[in-house]
Amino acid sequence: MTDLESQSKFPDQGDECNRVSVGETISLSQGNGGRLTRELIDNVFVRLSNSRLLDTRHDAASLPLNSNVICMTTDSFTVQPLEFPGGDIGSLSVNGTVNDLAVAGAKPLYISTGFIIEEGLPTEVLVRIVKSMWTAAMSANVDIVTGDTKVVPKGCGGGIYINTTGIGVDDGFPGMDASLIQPGDHVLVSGPIGDHGVAVMLARDEFGLSGDIVSDCASVLNLTRELRRLDGVRFMRDPTRGGLATVMHELAEDTGLSISLDESSIPIRPEVESVCEMLGFDPYYLACEGRVVAVVDPNMSREVLKRWHQLPHGENAAVIGSIMSQNTGYSTVTLLTKLGGSRLLEPLEDDPLPRIC
Repeated sequence: MTDLESQSKFPDQGDECNRVSVGETISLSQGNGGRLTRELIDNVFVRLSNSRLLDTRHDAASLPLNSNVICMTTDSFTVQPLEFPGGDIGSLSVNGTVNDLAVAGAKPLYISTGFIIEEGLPTEVLVRIVKSMWTAAMSANVDIVTGDTKVVPKGCGGGIYINTTGIGVDDGFPGMDASLIQPGDHVLVSGPIGDHGVAVMLARDEFGLSGDIVSDCASVLNLTRELRRLDGVRFMRDPTRGGLATVMHELAEDTGLSISLDESSIPIRPEVESVCEMLGFDPYYLACEGRVVAVVDPNMSREVLKRWHQLPHGENAAVIGSIMSQNTGYSTVTLLTKLGGSRLLEPLEDDPLPRIC
């Protein structure tokens, strides 16, 4: 038996599926990107896998190919409505795929797409979405090279679902890995958080509110490539489902360290803050689709900000917190409030805005 054949063999499942603690049925909150999503992945997909290459801790997997390293990612998009201020499901699918590769330190090259289209979708909507995909791909300098299309009966889909796979190559980041993160490192974000979540929420017209908030849906490739070959860039992630708080919790869990964020330093647009206050949403848990969260050596944070401030979508980049040692026996994510108090940011449980990306 070859190595490849042995890697693809499923383990003896036996009663394995009866021992996974994910509930009798799948709930919507298990797709929100938070703790329940992580438990679902770990207790089903990881437990039942026998692949030494399976990577569920990063947005893209780094894979050996002869003497090279390629990065591969896959994603699915179910946003509702299909079109929203600042983007649509087409541009979102391309930018989301590009961004997963970019924050993994890769240069995106190729994308495949799979469409599941609901019967009755107006053709003009499909045309607009496909045009938007090509525009986003051209902007990011990636090629859409293959795809698949299925049509399901009316009532069995949400207009359009899109699945993508992206492939890229290592882009020259020296040893970027969460295992290198140390107490004292700085946490940075490339721009205001919560724009995408609030823009999509208002576009649903469920709350009787209107506004001019636009999604941040965009490629972050210019932001990540600017940091190539900079020593001290430990980690990058795009804070999509579950927002900034969820990325911080994933990081705390992976490193065993605690994280302290400074509320007064986190960029949030006043309009986003107002909507969240009126409707009871927490901007720290809302999805972004064009932002980068980075952890860097404190001696390098000023240089990173200098570079980001000169780029589109990076003008409002800021240092928003720091990595701390554990002092309670377990990792925590805390927020120093504007009033001088301290608030514990809990792991995300319920899904505040399903079908946001």
